[in-house]
Amino acid sequence: MRLRGWVPVLGWCAATLASIGVATVALQPVLRTATPDLASAPLDRAVEAPPAATAPPASSPPAPPSPTPSPSLSATPSRPAAPPPVATTRPPQSPPVVVDGWTVTTGADGQTTYTRSFRVGGGQAVIRMTPGRVHLVTATPNPGYTVDTVQNEPGNLAVQFTEPNHYFVIHTVWQGKPVAQVSEVGG
Repeated sequence: MRLRGWVPVLGWCAATLASIGVATVALQPVLRTATPDLASAPLDRAVEAPPAATAPPASSPPAPPSPTPSPSLSATPSRPAAPPPVATTRPPQSPPVVVDGWTVTTGADGQTTYTRSFRVGGGQAVIRMTPGRVHLVTATPNPGYTVDTVQNEPGNLAVQFTEPNHYFVIHTVWQGKPVAQVSEVGG
């Protein structure tokens, strides 16, 4: 059996699958940030009814009727259809508002959340705050930089992007409201 020709193809397939897996894991926090109410919602609440179908244009001719019904390709007996999901209503949520650069949302539970993306020369960080707590959602360094975080208490977080003799610091703290300071040292 000649496997020599298949080795590069199999290697390419393995590398492709690995990169898809890594990209999926890396994008999950970003996608959760983009839809904060869906990321924490139970699955049955996130399902919405499909949009209604639209009628075909009047100018298209109708399809000719089929002369005989097609035989079923399924060898298993048909099962009764599952009942449609019960629609649950959620309390109305306030639309997002931007205050001092922070996107402010109020969830169904009444919790106010502040989310902000910071882009500095060393990279990008997305930070989410709730009263008294600061959470790092993502921190992506630019090429040549590393990222470090320091969180000495729940309401205080610093994200630092570093290259030799040069760094950027994003310092966020909860002080009755979200407060952020961006600094650059060296360069």
